[in-house]
Amino acid sequence: MPSHRFDQARPFLTLGLVIVVWLMLPVAVKTFTRASFFEFTAPVAVAASYARDLQDYWSLRLHSNRELIEAGKDLGRLVASYSISVQQNAELRAQVERLESQLRMPPFANYRMEPARVVRREFSGWWQTMTIRKGRNYGIPVGAPVVFTGGVVGRVTEVHAYTSVVELISSPGIRIAAVTEGDNRPISYQGGVNPTFGPARGTIEFVPLDIYASAGMPKRLVTSGLGGVFPGGLTLGTVTKLEPSTDGLFKSGEVLLDPNLATLAEVTVLVPVEPQ
Repeated sequence: MPSHRFDQARPFLTLGLVIVVWLMLPVAVKTFTRASFFEFTAPVAVAASYARDLQDYWSLRLHSNRELIEAGKDLGRLVASYSISVQQNAELRAQVERLESQLRMPPFANYRMEPARVVRREFSGWWQTMTIRKGRNYGIPVGAPVVFTGGVVGRVTEVHAYTSVVELISSPGIRIAAVTEGDNRPISYQGGVNPTFGPARGTIEFVPLDIYASAGMPKRLVTSGLGGVFPGGLTLGTVTKLEPSTDGLFKSGEVLLDPNLATLAEVTVLVPVEPQ
């Protein structure tokens, strides 16, 4: 009878022994093992991403010529509007450079835009990340901000040979200095504990008492530019709830994030460029 009980408990004893050995290993060995495992499994995820791109290509080949002509017209209108925006952006950049030279101000940080495809997403209640299809081979650094057309996606937390891991702004590990649109007083934004299939939300703290927002009268939340990670003016989300904090000196509230964060197929990494 005791031998039979020992046979039943053998898997648990083996698991406990493995956990003890893993805890006793040096941090360098753990880091090397984790990085090696990630690099070993990365080609599988990247190959699946390329297969999805190929599937999308052949699905587009099945569209009729009329649909392609209509899509080309829409694309032409979009390119025309973007060309006007590029001209306006160039004029604004020239004006900023003139003001910097006149006021002898240090120049703002410059970034190189590096588009990247999303390989996979990992959403849970405690962390929300995505893996993109570019890494050290494209000069992606750790801590680089990641954006899309709707605003901020997150920041790069891990860089590997051909892939990078991005922590989304909906993750509780993200903290960003932000401001409400039309106000220059910085407030603290942090990702929240979000459900896997629910809408992503964040929280804000240290909001001045004279700022009001509700679901009926929301306010846009943007990056402040403080901290040197995210440029100023990028959209974070929409403030839908504000309540006085326990100390009565500030307010705290909730921020509704862009629902497209969960379905992004391509993002842009802002790679810092050293001034010449």
